[in-house]
Amino acid sequence: MKQTAPSAEVSHGENAAGGVAGDCDMAVVLRALGHPARLEIIRALASKGRCFCGEIVEMLPLVQSTVSQHLKVLKDAGLIVGTIDGPRSCYCLNTQKLKHASSLIADLTASGEAVAPKEDNKELA
Repeated sequence: MKQTAPSAEVSHGENAAGGVAGDCDMAVVLRALGHPARLEIIRALASKGRCFCGEIVEMLPLVQSTVSQHLKVLKDAGLIVGTIDGPRSCYCLNTQKLKHASSLIADLTASGEAVAPKEDNKELA
């Protein structure tokens, strides 16, 4: 008798962030931000406004190919945008996407505060 793996599908209810679409969007963003190198790239772009790929490589203790992979993850998540000028790629933050991600996280936090009594939060700290 052949056994089948349980379904990976997860049931989601409606929430303040927009239901399943909001949850999926938040998961993509959080996954993209889940690496220290990608957070450093976001910080660099926030402080400088825009950077060429080579400038980002110089800031990080990583080889160019690894930095390019991190940039691709951030770009695929919509957190940064890039333009190609010949052999050089220039990147900047997608501030609209970052603001949207921030509001999704704020909605998640707000819903958690509504459920958990304040004294429970003290025990967890």
